[in-house]
Amino acid sequence: MAPICGLLTQSKQPVPLKNISVDVLVQGFIADVASELQYKNEEKNPVEAVFVFPLEDEAAVYAFEGVIGGTRIEAQIREKKQAEQEYEDALSEGREAFLLGREEHTSDIFTISLGNLPPDGEATLKMRYVQALAPEPDGAIRFVLPAVLNPRYVPRGSEGDSVTKSVPRVPKGQLPYTLHLNATVESTYGINRVESKCTLDQLHYIREDRTSAQVSLVEGHQFDRDVELLIYYEDVHKPSAFLEAGKAGVAPGLLMGDPALLLTLYPNVTTTKTGQNATGEFIFLLDRSGSMDCNTGHSPDSPPRIQSAKETLILLLKSLPLGCYFNIYGFGSHHDSFYPQSVEYTQQTMTESLERVKELQADLGGTEILEPLKAIYGQSCREGHPRQLFLFTDGEVHNTDEVIAEVKRHSGSHRCFSFGIGEGASTALIKGVARAAGGSAEFITGKERMQAKAMQSLKKALQPAVTKISLNWDLPPGLEAVLVGSGPQVIFQGQRCLIYAQIRGQHQSSHSTEGTAVLHYAFQDQTFMEKATFSLHALEKDRLLIHRLAAQTLLQELEGAGELEEEKKRLALETSLNSGVVCSQTAYVGVNTELGKPIQGPLIHRNIPISMGYRGFHSGPPGALACPQMMLMSSMPAAGVCYKAQAKRKIRSTQLHMLPSPKMALHRGVLSSDAGQPQQDGGAVEKESPLLNMVSLQNADGSWPLDSGLAHILGQSETKLKKTPSQVSPNVWATVLAILWLHSKALEQRDEWELLEAKALSWLKATSGPQLVECIKAGNALLGTSVSPQVFGL
Repeated sequence: MAPICGLLTQSKQPVPLKNISVDVLVQGFIADVASELQYKNEEKNPVEAVFVFPLEDEAAVYAFEGVIGGTRIEAQIREKKQAEQEYEDALSEGREAFLLGREEHTSDIFTISLGNLPPDGEATLKMRYVQALAPEPDGAIRFVLPAVLNPRYVPRGSEGDSVTKSVPRVPKGQLPYTLHLNATVESTYGINRVESKCTLDQLHYIREDRTSAQVSLVEGHQFDRDVELLIYYEDVHKPSAFLEAGKAGVAPGLLMGDPALLLTLYPNVTTTKTGQNATGEFIFLLDRSGSMDCNTGHSPDSPPRIQSAKETLILLLKSLPLGCYFNIYGFGSHHDSFYPQSVEYTQQTMTESLERVKELQADLGGTEILEPLKAIYGQSCREGHPRQLFLFTDGEVHNTDEVIAEVKRHSGSHRCFSFGIGEGASTALIKGVARAAGGSAEFITGKERMQAKAMQSLKKALQPAVTKISLNWDLPPGLEAVLVGSGPQVIFQGQRCLIYAQIRGQHQSSHSTEGTAVLHYAFQDQTFMEKATFSLHALEKDRLLIHRLAAQTLLQELEGAGELEEEKKRLALETSLNSGVVCSQTAYVGVNTELGKPIQGPLIHRNIPISMGYRGFHSGPPGALACPQMMLMSSMPAAGVCYKAQAKRKIRSTQLHMLPSPKMALHRGVLSSDAGQPQQDGGAVEKESPLLNMVSLQNADGSWPLDSGLAHILGQSETKLKKTPSQVSPNVWATVLAILWLHSKALEQRDEWELLEAKALSWLKATSGPQLVECIKAGNALLGTSVSPQVFGL
């Protein structure tokens, strides 16, 4: 059976889904979500249906129930085999029943089977889950309600099939159901605003101090794209602590019986500006499967994924420090690399690599990440150059657990920074590989620029690793703190650090009402310490959200290492059953046990279609993916690849060139033959990217050449530009002008060029001499800018 996204049946016929209602409660950095799906069986026979849905990797599903014909059926968590047997027994007895379980190979897809929905019967399925929310680079707290369940590629030789293989579709706007979403946001930090790519009603503040607010999707929203809420608090980088009382009736000593603590810290790792002395081996692993030709978002004017990735690669290559080593791998059904092994970063290797980046296409078929990873790990690391792996993918793989396990096996020799491109990227894969190898994960959708997030990750990669991380506790007599999981393993400047702990024992002192957690770590031969004080007054909460999050953290750690040892397997099962949080070994099962006439008759199977905005398999090479927005209508003959995608590839492969002359300019990564005439592509106007044009000119050592390309970007004649100030070399003059331009024309994109600027300033400091101040004054006068000399460290 190949389940489909939505409430479906085995023979893929529709069961009318009337409405989806979602209530979200965001408290600080925790989202508690309740989803209700309402159905009605308008057939003359009972129905068995299957509902497959994506969730964020870190979401902890902790409750499930159904209401069928007015009867409430509360599901119980069981060992998976037992739950499946109870469900099958109930169906054979003519009883209504439902089953909820997680997919075997990935932690971000769940399946619900609903059996024996009677004729004219109505059903409401209600699920609850909780997840911790992380700040984005701009400080926003990001909540996503996933709708897109992309096909997951099954590598050659793998057993089984992907649950996402077959997805029926209807044209956009014709889904037979709508989504109602209401979000309540509460924060002591104060709520500044809430943004979304979807249309929202106006934000309504419940309290005058703006610590509580409500927002909703507009009526009639169709659930054909991910719903993303970006919540901006007044001050997000503040330590916090919450102590939650244990569950009544559960014995002390168990995770659910003792109070659970959630600490949020922001360690202040002081780093110097990256200059020319940084070392490292930087390996860029780029997904070039067919699905990378899709747009990054739902909107047709969002850039193709492969194009965004290529522009990002250009910025990354330009930002690397001299003396490091690098290589670029591409993967699909097979993989290749620019060089047999990593090469030193020089002007020559940088230029050669940029020329090859221009020609990259999404033309390598399916998505097989495991083999290129093995090839990379098979190369010996370079002494004195810590390995940093950057993975760019739309995350459509079936063997997620196997990939994460491979990364974890080599976690001692590298850090992994991952980027999920486009809606539906597997959060289990993207977050899992970063978590396994001590890096960070980012997601890019819609018109969002990948470059800024990639630069943030490169800054982290250029930071020396934080070591000797330890956690100590100062608690009153009679109490002890037991860490849930292994605790913080990675610390980056400004990045949130979550700590879960179980508080055991009896509080023996009435005078001491507080505890303290002390985090120690070493960085660049210095020792640092962070303290967080928390109240020992535990809050009584019905749904035990902090306990569930702590259990999920432990389960991810226990199940994230590939094949489970028997002891870890036993502990994971025990944790799941006690906490109610679903894992790979457990499932929820609910059976209507009320006495009544058994439901009779053959089960009729119906399904619910999803929007054409999703992607599916095309009829090309086995496992290769394509995008419906690029495909012809299904009534036309299918081709091995989509015609429009082929046409776009041809256009891009002939147009993508770096700035060799003032008549050549990058247009969103695509160069036209005349910088003044935007390139046409099927009637669409490509927008010029002046920043990318400027970046393309920079040398590997950080300097800019004084040439016609620079003159064109600055809007000056080459003759005028070459009148350099007295005793100033052409490259110094050009580099000063480029930095002035960045600060005056591209300040909003500063995150994307900070590392480029650091290289340039380092080069200027070594070569400019005492004339730099006069050079800056002359540059400001020429360009009509007023950039302060302090920018140059003067």
